Amino acid sequence: MSVRSLRYYEEQGLLAPQRHPSGYREYRDSDVVVVERIRTLISAGLNTELIAQILHCFSEDGAGDTPVPTCAEMVLDLSAARDRMNRNIRDLEASRSLLGAIIEAAPLKTGGEPAAPGL
Repeated sequence: MSVRSLRYYEEQGLLAPQRHPSGYREYRDSDVVVVERIRTLISAGLNTELIAQILHCFSEDGAGDTPVPTCAEMVLDLSAARDRMNRNIRDLEASRSLLGAIIEAAPLKTGGEPAAPGL
């Protein structure tokens, strides 16, 4: 875990390590669990703003690959995030398909490959 990421999580209110008067941060075992949970949720496509809203909704024993949710109300937020992802995936697939059609329509140079741009 990079120091930069830890500081960012702290700035976003996701992580609160113990601070000494000297400014030195001390991370507890529970902080390690929180960081793992944050990274899992980011990998699942959630932004840190949503993570900050729902991070408290996971049990302490959910340190595995899939966090164990404890708040029923967060399901709406997670479902909305999944719906946004699905729309983005559909948009990207449509863009990829259109780009493929454009490439297929490009004139071929000798050897059966599309001509390079500007040729």
